[in-house]
Amino acid sequence: MSRRAMLAIPSAALLTLGIGAAPASAKVMAGTNSAAADCVVHTDARVAKGGVAKDPNHGSQAEVAAAEKIFQKALADRGLHLDAQGRAVDAQGRQAPATVVPVYFNIITAGTKGAVTQTRVSKQMAVLNNAFGTAGFSFKLMATKRVNNSTWFNLKAGSSAERSMKTTLRKGGTNALNIYTANLSGGLLGWATFPFDGNAGDKMDGVVLLHSSLPGGSATNYNLGDTATHEVGHWMGLWHTFQGGCGGAGDQVADTPAEASPAFGCPTGRNTCSSPGLDPIKNFMDYTYDSCMTMFTAGQKSRMKAQWAAFRG
Repeated sequence: MSRRAMLAIPSAALLTLGIGAAPASAKVMAGTNSAAADCVVHTDARVAKGGVAKDPNHGSQAEVAAAEKIFQKALADRGLHLDAQGRAVDAQGRQAPATVVPVYFNIITAGTKGAVTQTRVSKQMAVLNNAFGTAGFSFKLMATKRVNNSTWFNLKAGSSAERSMKTTLRKGGTNALNIYTANLSGGLLGWATFPFDGNAGDKMDGVVLLHSSLPGGSATNYNLGDTATHEVGHWMGLWHTFQGGCGGAGDQVADTPAEASPAFGCPTGRNTCSSPGLDPIKNFMDYTYDSCMTMFTAGQKSRMKAQWAAFRG
């Protein structure tokens, strides 16, 4: 999964993903008890400016390497390989066509708390389509379900409540995106499962969002809908831009400049590594404000399509 956490807004976070015992990709929240995850380990997370939460989702070099081996094997099992541009192609060099992702929106409330309007859901869908369209993905809303359940509403990552909620509500196959909005504990903005963590298509697969992070919500600086963009990026197989810091293979994408640590706010001219390129503060997979996030790189787009072909296509 992937979590995003912020100090001022207790329910803001990004995810972490689990590869074996390894964390995967999520927005993180403070004090998460991953032992309660019952075989689900949260992954990569997005932490808000001023947040004190530790990101349990940030993968070690060994964990990233293990994920890449799983990825390569999944491609090979499907008769695919990565070309020089990082695109998943078959033996004839053909790529998969553009993909329509069915979306099931689950709005969890406690009475009137968290009652996200259908207008805000529609705006969130528009944000996702705008962000992922040039990567070859479009999102189609299949259904919106509203559930009044205070236990599920006040949600902890990896809790029995999360498992109960998802087991009860999740719909569709490996290609279906299930989104859950709730009041997240520990300063998280959201979390998501990675496609390569073994959860693709199972009951725990999906993205969890702080209800106030959707467009028009009350999460200041994080209410334009890009927590969903960040988390769906993890759900599509992307690591954080600052994964691995200044050394190694980083986020496994060649055209994202190395970044020593996450960026917060919307800094200008930030350059934390000696390798070429300023820090990618406008990238959806950093930790900057929603207003600062505007792009995926060509390499990230290729990686998402390749991960889709390997695990969700």
